[in-house]
Amino acid sequence: MGSVQNKRTFVIYLVVAIGMVVLLNLVARSWFFRLDLTEGQIFSLSSSSQTVLKKVDDLLIAKVYFSDNLPGQYGNTRRYLQDILEEYAAYSGGNFHFEFYSPDDDEKLSLEAQKSGITPVQLQVVENDRLEIKRVYMGMVLLFGDKREVIPVIQTTTGLEYEITIKIKKLVDSERRTVAIASVASDSGPMEMVSELLKESYNVRTLALTATLPDDVDLLIMNGVSDSLSETEMSTLKGYIKRGGNLLMGQNRISADLQVQVGMPLETNVFEILEPFGITLEENLVLDRVSGQITVTQQRGFLRFNSAVNYPFFPLIQRFSDHPIVGGLEQVHMLFTSEITWEADSVSTVQPLMYTSDHSGDITGFYNLNPVQNAQVNPARLNEVGKVVGAYATAVSDSSGATSQLVLVACSEFMVDGGGGRMPENGIFVLNAVDMLIGDSDLVALRSREITSRPLQVLDDASRTTWKSINIALPALLVIAFGLVLWRLEANRTKHLEELYS
Repeated sequence: MGSVQNKRTFVIYLVVAIGMVVLLNLVARSWFFRLDLTEGQIFSLSSSSQTVLKKVDDLLIAKVYFSDNLPGQYGNTRRYLQDILEEYAAYSGGNFHFEFYSPDDDEKLSLEAQKSGITPVQLQVVENDRLEIKRVYMGMVLLFGDKREVIPVIQTTTGLEYEITIKIKKLVDSERRTVAIASVASDSGPMEMVSELLKESYNVRTLALTATLPDDVDLLIMNGVSDSLSETEMSTLKGYIKRGGNLLMGQNRISADLQVQVGMPLETNVFEILEPFGITLEENLVLDRVSGQITVTQQRGFLRFNSAVNYPFFPLIQRFSDHPIVGGLEQVHMLFTSEITWEADSVSTVQPLMYTSDHSGDITGFYNLNPVQNAQVNPARLNEVGKVVGAYATAVSDSSGATSQLVLVACSEFMVDGGGGRMPENGIFVLNAVDMLIGDSDLVALRSREITSRPLQVLDDASRTTWKSINIALPALLVIAFGLVLWRLEANRTKHLEELYS
């Protein structure tokens, strides 16, 4: 009788255990979470990606063509890709599906991958103790209805989530917004690098200001105007702002020429555009001890040599406000920037975005740009608090009541190909600013999370002395403390032995 009762109890326990496992699996399918303790949550899907996935209202298929048995880091990339695609599927509400294919030994799959725009790449691998060249596939195609987007090569995990999410966003967004770049004869130069970044998400057009801007222009970019605009151009620009147009502007107050190593104030009416926003660009050049470098040629005796020297006129901006445009940014690059100020009654409509460090200064009047002389600027001269070199502002039109937004960066070289436009961090700032001005902030947080630069923060003299003293004293104190502990343990052991044998 006891044996039958035990069997019955065992069966009940087994059924309950199986039922609990089934129930947990059913719950897990609809309730997904991941415990990610990494800085920046790099192994979890960002809120930006989750927001984009909510727009997927039909089946989105990812076909991943990835070779097997990839060496080292490429194998890790494949595993990371599979993990992140599983998260996309978990957060998609059943609308995202993916499948991995290995085209290595399958001619049909290989042809299918190449037709989709994924071509094999050559890698050096070690097989059978020999270095060989191997053709491998590492790409993905996203299919949504009759549209497709391709990532032809996936060789690194850096920026991968951003790349996938921006492709999904292009597929599901029914309308692409329009960004116009103002064509002005006296601007600083081409912005092809920034344009290519913007084309991932927006229609980008180059427009002259000789006629009223089309109504479908959601944002206008102006950069580095060095001469006065014509009456027609000014009228077009002011009319655009009055009807609530948004403006991203990179503009300096001083024209700097490194060839002659002298700067001159700009005489242009473009600064009238800032008046409705209550902003002023000061007629100065800002210097910062936290700066980039410039290569100069020096001669000593018969020898000529090139060397990199710090150049205070190229501030590295590492201090930002808490505005979403600069959230997560760690640094941007400025070249010959001026200070931004605003009227006291504009405090509610102007928000600073970027500051120089608290080792700043400025020059006015005569602008000597000699790199060698300025590399040795007296530190006592760079003792002012940080100066605002980037700002966000709004203005309400008296006639139409429309609100216009402005992001001003006090640097004419910030977006141009030959200057700051080639810096990835500057590109992220531009993309964030465009998104926020247009009102499409889905990708802002994700971009900032993908930043890989980790600049060292410059300490002031007091902090530097404190940490130097700690580095000198702490190891010695730890050795002494360790010795005292050993001495105490040995004394206790000796005392215990004496008690045993006394």
